[in-house]
Amino acid sequence: MKPPPFEYHSPRDLASALAALDEAGAGGKVLAGGQSLIPLLNMRLAAPAHLVDINRLAELDHVRAEPGGVRVGALARHSRVERSGAHPLLTRALRLVAHPVIRNRGTVVGSLVHADPAAELPAVLAVLGGSVRLARHPGGPGREPLVREVAARDFFTGPLESAAEPGELAVSAFFPDLPPRSGAAFHEVARRHGDYALAGVCAVVTLDEAGAVAVARAACVGVAPVPLVVDVSEQARAGWPAAAQAVRQATEPEEDIHASADYRRHLVGVLAERAFEQAAREATEGQRHG
Repeated sequence: MKPPPFEYHSPRDLASALAALDEAGAGGKVLAGGQSLIPLLNMRLAAPAHLVDINRLAELDHVRAEPGGVRVGALARHSRVERSGAHPLLTRALRLVAHPVIRNRGTVVGSLVHADPAAELPAVLAVLGGSVRLARHPGGPGREPLVREVAARDFFTGPLESAAEPGELAVSAFFPDLPPRSGAAFHEVARRHGDYALAGVCAVVTLDEAGAVAVARAACVGVAPVPLVVDVSEQARAGWPAAAQAVRQATEPEEDIHASADYRRHLVGVLAERAFEQAAREATEGQRHG
């Protein structure tokens, strides 16, 4: 399998990359880790006229603590972010992503832009209420790039579709810290280790000062066109089985060759209960030792 013909660009700085993307318009694609794009090119499911390789943009290779959270640059590889331990939920999710060889090349921001509803990282960004920073060419020499920050709830627009527009480059993503007295968990089921999950649930539980559940949220993968975020804070008062049932009822799974819709819906309920229970235990332990 060989990719279709394209013009290759290898910019050395962000300004040059944005200029190349601006010129390419809708015919341009960004190459970072390439773990999703290269197979699409080789199978000719994508045929961009221009390929903009950003691997020389060292300024985008960073994992930084910022007030209220962690910012991950567009060239930060899965493995680097995982080893950094910069965010506990992000670290857990990254351990579920494919295999080490994939994580050594794939990028966190690239996974977000790819916007696969079965992927783990979009769910993490969604349940945390994070955002993606997009930049484009300013339209003139010597000007600063035009930048906008898109909230996760607006960023994922459909299967393999995001709010990134032609000519824009996702330069970073922001993952908010967990609130005080919070715990988190990520559970999924896949046919084989490293495969995309048939279904998965990423949960965050926050306790009040008395130790009661104040907030309980879940983000589901593989059961909706985009990461499905469900707030079950009210249902959690009746126990985690009731909260899990609410998550199950909110899903919109489709049947495919791997699993029926009913099976995926059942899995979500089971995984949600496990994830909520683990997150609540972690929050309780944190409150006890805090």
